[in-house]
Amino acid sequence: MNNYNVIVIGGGPAGLAAAIQAKKDCASVLLIERENRLGGILKQCIHDGFGLVRFEEKLSGPEYAGRFIDEFNSLGIESLTLSFVTKIEKKTDGFAIHIVNRGGTAVYTCSAIVLATGCRERTAKQVFIHGTRPSGVFTAGTAQHYINLMGEIPAKKCVILGSGDIGLIMARRLTLEGCEVLGVYEAKPTPSGLTRNIHQCLNDYGIPLYLSHTVTRVFGDERLEAVEISQVDEKMRPIDGTRKTVECDALILSVGLIPENELAETLGVQMDSGTKGPLCDQNLMTNVDGVFSCGNALHVNDLVDYVSESGETAGAAAAAYIKTGRKTVRFERGSGIMSLVPQMLNLEKGIDNVTVYFRSDEVANNRSLKISVDGEEKFRKKYAFLRPPEMERLVVDFSAFNLKPGSRIVFETEAAK
Repeated sequence: MNNYNVIVIGGGPAGLAAAIQAKKDCASVLLIERENRLGGILKQCIHDGFGLVRFEEKLSGPEYAGRFIDEFNSLGIESLTLSFVTKIEKKTDGFAIHIVNRGGTAVYTCSAIVLATGCRERTAKQVFIHGTRPSGVFTAGTAQHYINLMGEIPAKKCVILGSGDIGLIMARRLTLEGCEVLGVYEAKPTPSGLTRNIHQCLNDYGIPLYLSHTVTRVFGDERLEAVEISQVDEKMRPIDGTRKTVECDALILSVGLIPENELAETLGVQMDSGTKGPLCDQNLMTNVDGVFSCGNALHVNDLVDYVSESGETAGAAAAAYIKTGRKTVRFERGSGIMSLVPQMLNLEKGIDNVTVYFRSDEVANNRSLKISVDGEEKFRKKYAFLRPPEMERLVVDFSAFNLKPGSRIVFETEAAK
């Protein structure tokens, strides 16, 4: 049988949670994964700290994924591994998904799709580092793969560019494996990773963090021999006279993640400039009826617990999906808001207890999040501090807002009263 109620694309924590929830809600489900094993990036994240919200205990990445994989298998959900989606066609009664794998090519049909395709790391090419192209330049995730899955040390003396969480965790991991981490360099004036990782991964191991610095050039023929470091101004432009050369045999890049949404774009799914992921409503359905998005494909999350939560939301909504008209109102990002999920509200679905995620656009203390409808304040919550790297989560009862089509709903931050 090649026809299903729901097909989930991606077998990481979001896709597993979506498939499990859809199956529990009595949908026929198929999960398609391009790697040879389920679990996504968690397979190589051997550090603990996963599951504190969901399970109230510290788990490693494989332990966290393992709990979902065990439940996935116990429910008898069908999956295809080492399978690549080559095309998705929109049909009048659903979707046709073309795949290729070891068995050849095949087409599977469904009523609803959940896109749980995750995200990828930015590379040296995308941050415009000049110089040659020697070996020894790795993304943080690639370095993690070498150490944790292959048992290989990719460096003896390295520099880390970017203070994202994976880079911070790898600074500690490399140090524990005997590599000398000369420093973590961050172009922004504030760190990009979680505060706890700054303390646990850098401060506890005496690894220096240099803010407002970046790598402007690499040196070396076959293997990296050194990098050029420059201070940058408030517009992140190199400052003349500040260049210095640091000898090293590896450069580890932790310069941001990009949601993987090429498949979504082929279906005409609209993207949000703040999250770099799809526009969606509170049920995580995109502007294309029957197409749902979740996890890091929707927006980059700080915690895997929230990735799983969004997968369950999308899986439940996909299982219950019936093609009907939608009455939606859009959310607007006002002052102080860098990103916001969801970006719209379907007034014909449950609008009470809607989970909302947002990031501030700057570091700020003693702030309030305000939600207004047509200029009238409807909701306010105080925060002791807000930081762009740390996503905030809140639950809002929009049923009390007296919303109607055309309502103007604005999220913004301001000084706390």
